[in-house]
Amino acid sequence: MNQSSLFLRLRELAFLFLKLGSTAFGGPAAHIAMMEEEVVRRRKWLSRGKFLDLIGAVNLIPGPNSTELAIHIGHMRAGFPGLLTAGLCFILPAFFIVTACAVVYVRYGSLPEFSGILYGIKPVVIAVVLQALWSLSRTALKSRMLAGLGAAAFAAALLGVHELLILLVCGMFPVFLEVIQRPSKKGTELRSFLFPGFVSAAAATSASAAAAVQPGLLFWVFFKAGALLFGSGYVLMAFLRADLVQRLGWLTEAQLLDAVAVGQVTPGPVFTTATFIGYMLMGFKGACIATLGIFLPAFVFVAISVPLIPKLRESRIAGAFLDGVNAASLALMAAVTLFLASHSLYDLTAAVLCVISCVLLARYHVSSSVLVLAGGVIGFLCHI
Repeated sequence: MNQSSLFLRLRELAFLFLKLGSTAFGGPAAHIAMMEEEVVRRRKWLSRGKFLDLIGAVNLIPGPNSTELAIHIGHMRAGFPGLLTAGLCFILPAFFIVTACAVVYVRYGSLPEFSGILYGIKPVVIAVVLQALWSLSRTALKSRMLAGLGAAAFAAALLGVHELLILLVCGMFPVFLEVIQRPSKKGTELRSFLFPGFVSAAAATSASAAAAVQPGLLFWVFFKAGALLFGSGYVLMAFLRADLVQRLGWLTEAQLLDAVAVGQVTPGPVFTTATFIGYMLMGFKGACIATLGIFLPAFVFVAISVPLIPKLRESRIAGAFLDGVNAASLALMAAVTLFLASHSLYDLTAAVLCVISCVLLARYHVSSSVLVLAGGVIGFLCHI
């Protein structure tokens, strides 16, 4: 790839992920759906099969899945310069938006009014995720066995089974069938793919409760979270509560809940909760330190796993494992969507907005970013 072509690709990546980082509300499931629309259906940078393989890969490593997916897409499009460009451009808009919210919070002691905007955005987000699930399921659920596995994973997710356990069981079931059918194949090469998902827990820092806020310790708390955490923003809340509220005494319960709320209701990665907390503790310097700490492992894990992904489809055993993980990943997205719908489509206006968004996406291919912004405006107008 010559310099001119590389520059054009980096510019495309920067534009796309700055836009997504500014408009991607709704958490990882919605972010993944919007990326699928942009890079698979609109720009055709990836096939649905390759996109699903990336989803399966990021579900097996710790950290923010949608951010890691953006980093992977950047690498596939423009190598390591693309890896950095896509990741940073997806994170930075959320970083500045959350920092602005933190400034208001520290100065006035309360959060801006988000309820009206979210009222209009959430039905659109549900429509975006439904569209992506329909599109991706036609590729991922390519056999009755995988469809049944996806249904079982969906039921397990609704019953509260841990996400990582669902992914591993669904990945190993097709491997078991493959080994039974081909007993000469032992699947030992699979171990080289799985190692990122089994990071050893680092030793806890030895600071006492109510310790003074120190830059190095602040970085370590969030680096540890980014390096070890699987699951949603609610899992992140439990992880940070143990360190920041109970052990170090840096935050109150109410402050932590406010920080997680800002991460949930602003666009971009939910892990920018770290940005808000860092600003509360040490101002803009703390926001930078906490953000770097929680997102740095994502770049490292993706860089390590990049050479492993092409090998997955070369091996029947590893390919079977990834097929199962892909089916489970879509089931987890569906469970999150059902949860969001149960808390969002509680009146006729929201339900109609969701249906109209589904029609505009499926029939007229309207951009999801445009629909999200329009939903926010409609919600705000309804609220006032």
